[in-house]
Amino acid sequence: MDSRRDADDRHITISYAGFNRPWAAWIAHQLGARGHQVALERWDPRVDVPFEDELGALARAPGRVLLVLDNWYFGLGPIPEDDWNRVLRDTLDRQDDRFAAVTVATQPVPEAVRLLDPADLHDLDEQEAARRLLRRLSIDPARAARPAPLAAPRFPNEPPEVFDTPRRNRRFTGRDAELERIRAALTGHTPEDGAARIVLHGVSGTGKTQIAVEYTHRFGSDYDVVWWIDASHRAKARERLAALAPRLGLSVGERIGERIRAVHEAARAARPGRWLLVFDGAEDPAQLTDLLPDGPAHVLLTATTRDWSGVPGTRVSGVRAFTRAESVAYVRRRAPRLDPGEADELAATVLDLPLLLAQSAAWLAANDVPAAEYLRLLREEPGEADDAGEDPAHDYPDAFRTAWSTTLATLRERNPEAAELLNLLAFFAPDEIPVRLLTEVRHGDLPPALDELVRDPRSWHLALRGLSEFTAVRLDYEQDLAENPAVEQVRMHRLYQRFLRENLTPEERRKYADTACQVLVGADPRRPADTRDWERYALLVPHLGFAGAFDSTRAAVQDLVLNCVEYLRVRGEYRTALKLCEEVHAHWRRDLDPAHGALLSLQHKLAGILRMAGHYPRAERLGLAVVARLEADRPEDHPELLRAKDALGSTLLALGRYAQARELFGEAAARFADQFGTEAPQTLAARHNQGLALLLLGRYPEARAILRDVLQIRQRRLRSRHHLTLHSGAVYARLIRMLGDYPESVSRLEQIVRMLRQLSDERHPQSILADHQLGVSRRRAGDYAEAGERLSGAAHRAAQVLGPRHPDTLVIQSDHAAFLREHGDLQTALRVTEAVAGLYGELLGPEHPYTIGALGNLGLAVGHTGAHQRALALAEAAHQGMAGAVGRDHPWTLGCALNLSGARSLAYDVRGAHELSRETARGAARLLGATHPLALSARTALADDLRGLGESAEAAGHERYAVRTLTDTLGTEHPHTRDAQRRLRPYWDYEPQPL
Repeated sequence: MDSRRDADDRHITISYAGFNRPWAAWIAHQLGARGHQVALERWDPRVDVPFEDELGALARAPGRVLLVLDNWYFGLGPIPEDDWNRVLRDTLDRQDDRFAAVTVATQPVPEAVRLLDPADLHDLDEQEAARRLLRRLSIDPARAARPAPLAAPRFPNEPPEVFDTPRRNRRFTGRDAELERIRAALTGHTPEDGAARIVLHGVSGTGKTQIAVEYTHRFGSDYDVVWWIDASHRAKARERLAALAPRLGLSVGERIGERIRAVHEAARAARPGRWLLVFDGAEDPAQLTDLLPDGPAHVLLTATTRDWSGVPGTRVSGVRAFTRAESVAYVRRRAPRLDPGEADELAATVLDLPLLLAQSAAWLAANDVPAAEYLRLLREEPGEADDAGEDPAHDYPDAFRTAWSTTLATLRERNPEAAELLNLLAFFAPDEIPVRLLTEVRHGDLPPALDELVRDPRSWHLALRGLSEFTAVRLDYEQDLAENPAVEQVRMHRLYQRFLRENLTPEERRKYADTACQVLVGADPRRPADTRDWERYALLVPHLGFAGAFDSTRAAVQDLVLNCVEYLRVRGEYRTALKLCEEVHAHWRRDLDPAHGALLSLQHKLAGILRMAGHYPRAERLGLAVVARLEADRPEDHPELLRAKDALGSTLLALGRYAQARELFGEAAARFADQFGTEAPQTLAARHNQGLALLLLGRYPEARAILRDVLQIRQRRLRSRHHLTLHSGAVYARLIRMLGDYPESVSRLEQIVRMLRQLSDERHPQSILADHQLGVSRRRAGDYAEAGERLSGAAHRAAQVLGPRHPDTLVIQSDHAAFLREHGDLQTALRVTEAVAGLYGELLGPEHPYTIGALGNLGLAVGHTGAHQRALALAEAAHQGMAGAVGRDHPWTLGCALNLSGARSLAYDVRGAHELSRETARGAARLLGATHPLALSARTALADDLRGLGESAEAAGHERYAVRTLTDTLGTEHPHTRDAQRRLRPYWDYEPQPL
């Protein structure tokens, strides 16, 4: 063989249909690894060019030509089978030594293909497929291949580790340039560019979703994780993203926020490898941006909105209608009886819009009406719209109404039950219509015709199949029922849904809306707090608005709405719960009496969600309004009024208005006790809140009496392992620490943590908070090693489970930073303390005790860096602010005073320090008792200042008392005792309290 022929043999052109790119890429890698030059050539013959010329152009490619044959390869064009046989035989007669083939086809292929003697790679493992490929090309399989790079193409018969995306559209046509452009944009991204995010933007009906689906299949083998997310509703998107965590084998609990954060961490770390996430129907960037992962993951979104262009890190790619060649090819494949001219005329009439082409071609394929007659109908002027107002066509040709009206009329004529079913389906969320719910309804919940339809499996299947053939809907089958597939859900284009609804009379709309609501009511588990039912509620929530549930006056429907709100609240979906609450609130305020029970329940939930989301001023305004309305309509001891006052008290507690909150709690507790008894759940809840308010007011002995009583009753009436009992126990143990009994606090919290470990995992919020409190108590008891481990672990888990801005996370981070300041990393402590102070300022305002206390802690950290003047300024501001927020006679103010005296001492204001330390020592002894740790710290500080003034005798007396008392109460080895003996200046850490 001469050198030229040898070079030709080493060059192989691979011809493939874009549909099967994964096989082409794998084959190219196998050949390239063995020293061959490879060129990929996508096969897409044009119908306006003679087939001989198309195949001839392929024959002129350099080197040998390898055809990768599949079902799609012979469907492109489309090229008649006779042409395939004729042209392929003629080509092989002239240069059969240059052509070879492999096949993965599962359908009959043209007879002439046998001349290529294709190697069948279907259903083989990688080793055998490679052996057959190489043998067909006369390449020695034993020839060593270069080691495969990490990014080597995956063998197509071995899907990615995680692959969950809609079924492939076997009628997908064209779009090869768009798909290659998307691929290039994603793979051309570098880490320095930020996240790789592409938004497919275009008007409805241009095929954005189908392009995204095809991308996941065509390029899916290049990824290790491929995950599809319906982003039309935030709650559904979060559920879907969270569902990826267990599929990845991540160690997570049930809380959705924790799962999403774990998924984001895995995506950032590229575990288990290359990622592709698709967010379909992403119309609201404000609701979805936080769900997009950072890092190397590829993210593909579809949207009709242009708002994504203003979101950093995203690139918007416009999606056009079909090219004319794509339109003609699609129509002729779907309706082969049309000739090229008729297909071209149809495409021109519907402006090459894929949605309308699909509808029209499907109808023409199923009906014998001449194409010319159908085209004449499309060109006729449309009639008046059924309803006045906005034109539903938007940017579409007038022909869309005619096309859909024609297909709908055919469906009504041939299958009236299916037509009625179609109308009902238009009253569910179009992206995921849960048809399975229809088959689960009670007898009589559906109109008679539909009730009979859903109970006859054969008629039900035929009706759904008819919808798929004649209308703009798509069926999704259960993937684990291969032998007897069942339709799990239906997808309907939103524009088509709008068309259907607008073609109904007002009375028909009410009828179908009522039926849809009844289907949803029947599916309501009525247990929104039960984690076992969360998947069902996630299914129901997106359909409420489409079914008209917000306008229903039926009590069962209103209960369904309230249950869905409660599910979102319990699940921690505060943003989505808030959006749903506000939407429902607008409807119910308009339609219901202000004193209606459902409206009051909704407002109660709305206020609670606002409080949990950190919107305290709004929660207060709503709470005040509800209380005022109930006071006007209900007697003063009505349970609803008392519940509203108790809820308002919780909001005031979060706002730092502790005295007002205590009054409301006290009133609610007393009136609940009069009506239901002192041990009733309502009474205990209000009394617990009352004790918590007293704790925050610094009235520790009074708080102790109430909280101990509530704890003992719950231990007796419930059980020691009940979550309310454990919560009471944790709050009581926290108070015991504040009273200075560190060993008892540690002992109680150790038991609570052990019980919580038996009841739930360490990621449960109650477990995290209990671990955190045990860490603080361990630190106060002098066990720094265990304290550091618990505080660090709690801080990490809180950020992951609750989120970095959650109030409880800030509490834990504040205490962890204080520990790091004294026993770990000062720079980390300084950074975290500054961040906590800033977030408290945003969340609560500059005058809230938590914000002020955080600034005081920041002053201590700054002082450790040697910036004594700045530390003094922060300490002065904290002392003055705390006195204004909670009064001078409060442990928090006394603690700020202790720190301020130390800051003055470091700034050489010895007399100023002495005056304040003497005042602080007196106040702490009077308020907390002379043996309380804060009182003894103040006395130690006073001794230090007296020595600075030369008053050694008085200083010695205070020092002896402090050391002796610390020895008696905490022991000789306790750090406080040793620090006092070594004359180290004491300090006080502010501990924000979880509510």
